[in-house]
Amino acid sequence: MVEHQSHYLLVNGMLLFILGLLNGLVIPFFKNKRMGLSAHLAGVQSGMVLLLFGFLWARLSLPEILLSASYWLSLYSMYAIWLALLLAAIWGSSRSTPIAGAGFQASKQQELIVQLLLVSGSLAIIAASGALLWGLLDGPHA
Repeated sequence: MVEHQSHYLLVNGMLLFILGLLNGLVIPFFKNKRMGLSAHLAGVQSGMVLLLFGFLWARLSLPEILLSASYWLSLYSMYAIWLALLLAAIWGSSRSTPIAGAGFQASKQQELIVQLLLVSGSLAIIAASGALLWGLLDGPHA
């Protein structure tokens, strides 16, 4: 199971990295171009995070349930944060991103979707990262 999770983290890392690169090509077409740049950078960086997690996955010493939860939280968080910023660029939302979103406003529903994705993605990566740190501190996995 660890090998499969590691492999799919690597695959998803490359996929998200490429999506982030492609995102960069379409920045001029977004309602909020500054947010489009944020989404581009988040996609590329999130892809690298998943790649890093994939490479360290076999070194973790965690109970199976925590390893599985960390896997899904990691995947969800990186895609959710990138998607939230991408939607914010398309819709021009600003409530959750007041600096990059300054001067823009989207519908209440669009603002809520962006906020839910950003908050849930942020909490998910904090939880997953904490578990991974614990798994690394617990000693090398045999």
